[in-house]
Amino acid sequence: MKIFIDTAEIEEIRTAISWGVVDGVTTNPSLIKKAVDKRQGKVSMAEYIEEIVKITPGPVSLEVLGGTADEMVKQGKLLYKKFCPYGNVAIKIPVNPSLQENDSLQFDGLKATRHLSNEGIPVNATLIMAPEQALLAAKAGAAYASAFAGRIDDYIRIKMGLKLGTDFRKDSYFDAEPARKDYETKNVETRQDNGVWSGVDLVARILRIYQNYGFKTEVIAASIRNPRQAREVAELGIHIATLPFEVIQGMVTHVKTVEGMRSFTSDIVPPYRDLFSRE
Repeated sequence: MKIFIDTAEIEEIRTAISWGVVDGVTTNPSLIKKAVDKRQGKVSMAEYIEEIVKITPGPVSLEVLGGTADEMVKQGKLLYKKFCPYGNVAIKIPVNPSLQENDSLQFDGLKATRHLSNEGIPVNATLIMAPEQALLAAKAGAAYASAFAGRIDDYIRIKMGLKLGTDFRKDSYFDAEPARKDYETKNVETRQDNGVWSGVDLVARILRIYQNYGFKTEVIAASIRNPRQAREVAELGIHIATLPFEVIQGMVTHVKTVEGMRSFTSDIVPPYRDLFSRE
């Protein structure tokens, strides 16, 4: 499984890369603006993005702002041309850029994906919330399909009547198994989303579809909120997980590991320690 770090903070990117586990970066315009603003005019947005692309060992996903196919294609080409010389760049295109259901723009993300892909520009189809959307993104030629697991968990919990900040935190793990087990006895419509039981289930269904038809599109498990969720998508065989800095930190932490280190260091005998002080 490849790991992308989901951030615009260059210090976090540098640190995570130094750990030897980062394969790419995902970010968005608001995060980049926030990071640049913190520098108080010491660096321009273009310079900041250039630096991120330079130091990242794999693709950096950069997002368009347009809402029509023509705008997204134009902006995607501009971003790619501007930053590709500094490293590996992918263009984030929303799978459906419509601001309301069933309007004339809902397929423009797919149109833009096909156009850019045909020109050899890798597209990260983003804001995927359903397996059906992922299927269409792959058929349109997307290099990556970003499935927003954490947002689907939130959506299902809210449908169940739970409140963010009161009944669950943003980083809370969502266990869908109880809903599966009482499938026959409870109102399951509030416990799933069109047959999808959780964010991890969303990822599993997309992977199954892609495997069925041999799509080359890589699935990115996005909106990952905690280490357990990261582990579960890894167990599915996910191609890529894009993780916040704190989730990557949490993956290496375990109370028994700390306990073991304390035990090991206290057990070191002087003659063994002396081996490291002699040439």
